[in-house]
Amino acid sequence: PAQKRDYSVKLSANGVVSAINIVDIRSQVNSTVSKVHIKEGQFVRAGDVLFTLDSRTDEVNLQKAQAQLDKDLATLADSQRQLVRSKDLLDKKFLSQSVVDTSLSTVQAQQAVIASDKAAVTAAKVALSFNRIVAPSAGRTGIISVYPGSLAQANATAVPLVTITQMDPISITFPLPQRNLPDALDSMKRADSFVMATLPDNATQYKGKLQFVDNAVDAASGTIKVKAVFANKEMKLWPGAYVNVELSVQTLKDVIVVPQDAVIIGAKGKSVYIVDADGKAAMRPVVVTNSFGTDAVVTGVEAGAKVILEGKQNLRPGSLVKERSSDAKDDKGGAKSAKNGDKATPTSALATSSASAASAP
Repeated sequence: PAQKRDYSVKLSANGVVSAINIVDIRSQVNSTVSKVHIKEGQFVRAGDVLFTLDSRTDEVNLQKAQAQLDKDLATLADSQRQLVRSKDLLDKKFLSQSVVDTSLSTVQAQQAVIASDKAAVTAAKVALSFNRIVAPSAGRTGIISVYPGSLAQANATAVPLVTITQMDPISITFPLPQRNLPDALDSMKRADSFVMATLPDNATQYKGKLQFVDNAVDAASGTIKVKAVFANKEMKLWPGAYVNVELSVQTLKDVIVVPQDAVIIGAKGKSVYIVDADGKAAMRPVVVTNSFGTDAVVTGVEAGAKVILEGKQNLRPGSLVKERSSDAKDDKGGAKSAKNGDKATPTSALATSSASAASAP
């Protein structure tokens, strides 16, 4: 029968699974790999150690910078003592003011040297930290291209040491026609809007939320790219996989829904056949406001009306009809007659009787 229920207005498209975050791990210094701490396909967290490089050169440079800082600190301490003595002698009229000024300038210059030394120590520590490569974000590691003893080069065009791909959550990118751009923008604001994704070889559906609409329409194809985000704790969605996507742009409340196969398109418009109280076919003109898949939202029929699905081409208004269940479609003996007052299930189908029966009283 025609059902009165909430109906989700949907748009269908083909999309591609893509990671929200992909990081190519490269070395920032030229050094030899000392140890590989991960395995291919391992899940890592942000801050986990991935590789350790040979850091002996940078350790020596840090020690050298620290030694220079200690030396200059000792020189600064001596200059400060000389300045104190010069001020005491100035008070006793044994030295001129110019001598004190020279001592003060020496102290200030040495303080600047100390600041430079501290910066050199910090730079040496930063260079040393480059020998310990950690994961910048959580994700799954890909193919490892180096081994202990391999040379890691600080080169942007070099092969990455490893690639980390974020798997959960994950996104699906798909195109929408330009005419549906307002629907996509409105969908991002609605709490009841959602996106359903299905893998071609799997009937399982995954529910997500539209998160991004591109800032320009592709003039060549007349489409705009949008992106939805999905939870992927079971790791069923894999980057690069093709999926079928259904975007629910809004939910219509308390509308009449009939099977789309029941709608007849004629010269005067669209209509459906229903079964009246006498068990005869009656044509009702309808207006289809939305349709998707096997369902159509119509106006012109009441909720609970039995809609005829099969044999519409042979029907005429006033013809007697018989109801049969979907389980009895293959029976050659025909369908059982529907009893008065019986309710048809959503899977029921109605078959027409013969022309002679339609004219019977």
